[in-house]
Amino acid sequence: MCGIAACFSISKRVPEQKLNDGVRSLFHRGPDNQSVWISTDGRVGLGHARLSIIDLTTGDQPIANEDGRVHIIVNGEFYDFERQRCELEARGHQFRTRSDSEVALHLYEDFGAHCVGHLRGEFAFVIWDESNQLLFAARDRFGIKPLFYAWHDGALYLASEVKALFAAGVPARWDHEYFHQYATGPAMADRTLFDGVHQVPPGHYMLATPGSFRIHRYWEFNYSPAAELAASARDEKSYIEEFATVFEEAVRLRMRADVPVGCYLSGGLDSCAVLGFAARNSRTPIQAFTLTFDQAAYDEGPIAREMAALVGANFYPIPIKQADIAENFSDAIWHSETLFNNGHGVSKFLLSRAVRDAGYKVVYTGEGSDEIFGGYIHFRTDMLQHNTQGQDPAEVRLLLKQLEDANAVSRGLLTPEGDTGSLASAERLLGFAPGCLKVFAAQGQRRIDLFAADFKARFAHRDSARAFLDGLDVPGVLNGRDPLNKSLFMWAKSFLPNYILNLLGDRMEMAHSIEGRVPFLDHHVVEFLGRVPVALKIRGLTEKYLLREAAKPVITDTVYRRQKHPFLSPPVTTVPTERFHQMLQDTLREPQLASMPFYDQKKIIALLDRLPSMSETDRVAWDPVFMSILSACVLQERFALSAGR
Repeated sequence: MCGIAACFSISKRVPEQKLNDGVRSLFHRGPDNQSVWISTDGRVGLGHARLSIIDLTTGDQPIANEDGRVHIIVNGEFYDFERQRCELEARGHQFRTRSDSEVALHLYEDFGAHCVGHLRGEFAFVIWDESNQLLFAARDRFGIKPLFYAWHDGALYLASEVKALFAAGVPARWDHEYFHQYATGPAMADRTLFDGVHQVPPGHYMLATPGSFRIHRYWEFNYSPAAELAASARDEKSYIEEFATVFEEAVRLRMRADVPVGCYLSGGLDSCAVLGFAARNSRTPIQAFTLTFDQAAYDEGPIAREMAALVGANFYPIPIKQADIAENFSDAIWHSETLFNNGHGVSKFLLSRAVRDAGYKVVYTGEGSDEIFGGYIHFRTDMLQHNTQGQDPAEVRLLLKQLEDANAVSRGLLTPEGDTGSLASAERLLGFAPGCLKVFAAQGQRRIDLFAADFKARFAHRDSARAFLDGLDVPGVLNGRDPLNKSLFMWAKSFLPNYILNLLGDRMEMAHSIEGRVPFLDHHVVEFLGRVPVALKIRGLTEKYLLREAAKPVITDTVYRRQKHPFLSPPVTTVPTERFHQMLQDTLREPQLASMPFYDQKKIIALLDRLPSMSETDRVAWDPVFMSILSACVLQERFALSAGR
């Protein structure tokens, strides 16, 4: 993985020094080489910060095609590229490097914008096509790799991180409308917290010429209609065997690297399955890196150690304390450029730092599994409540109660706690209100009560769920689908790219020049699961049933029988003596919060004063709200954000 930055000016020369500043701000993404290329007419600039993984000697970028009229910069990995390289060479293409990135360049020559359909992996890239005076940019199907853009001073700027746009001269201002959306409802795939800064959405590409600007969707989640799933159902064993084959191939392809590859390992099914299949395809022991916590309810170290022993992996524990999270919170926020709901992002930041210090650049990770199998508690709740055919209502009530009792650590974060307000717009459109929308809405209601009066009044009648749903192709993608698949789609379009793949993925990994590879988000795997009956995803209280059965031969019995435990750090509000809690109290009482245009500091201080008398359940439910406000304070300070509009 790397960092990319680009500038396309309509009428004047690119500010080369500003582009260089943008590339330098991405040094953490690519410490091995930084370079900038400017077109002969001076109107286009491409910058690259390289983390060398494949082709360590000749893979510097930008890369030009045979006649030097097409240039590319890439952040990411393309898998199965050797086969494609052979096919391209057979069609007459000549390669300048041995890197996987150059494959995309020559595929573009052959297929134009439709080259994205031939790419397998996680990527964001920019191509300048001089002959057609066209800038082409694309982002992978799931948003694993980030790609931001902004128009400023007559030029289009693009970069892997927003800080590079700021370094290049784009004004750093809050976006009030989107801050309200992010605080009260689902995040959107094309927006950011910053005024004028947008994302190329996952599964989309951009086309820009001196006279036009367009963004097109090239891929979408495609769940088979419920009736079609029922009609095409086959025996369970064949699904398990086929999934095991497809998933093992995704893991095996991600083992290709010219540097050592490690594995992030928790006590969960996802990372254990990745390690199990990787170990089966590796001739040497894999280094397994595991976070451990000093609170038993959050510590999975013993389970991970047992899993590592089973497959002969080298177990590498990394202990994390609340003081560590406090000390690194601000830096993690700076890298993520978003709001945190829990300290788990900082924990991943520390995990990646330990991996780098151990001499590794690449790791396998288990991210994405919960989003395609329905691993979180709100998915299981939706399955029980809305996929009701053949269910006994009394049994459903009992299972829901058992589910709630077993997931106390998820309250407020993954289950709604308190009032959700009205979700009538979602119910009318989808036929029900998915559990994830209830979680967003419940957290939003808590934040609304803390908003400054003018900010609250400005958006008093805004329906955040509807604003999010208006941007989705509901008739084409969701009508006639199972409720569970509708819920998975909602989550995959909001929380997955904007939160999971940011502060539990790319940003915390690349903060320390670590490339994370996510086999669960191989599009062949996801497309297969779109054709699988929902009963193979969730069965009763057992989540990820199909994965559990497919991975059974390569995981421990402990992991096989264990219910989903979300990766969370201990709440900051529950231990008043901890340094992190003290930092929260101090920051939210300081002038920094008072200068922010969103919150009423007096209300927040009153709530802080009430914390000691709250029940632990209430403190846990308020924890993500406090974390979000604390994150906003750090963002405003670290990026010197102006009030915006």
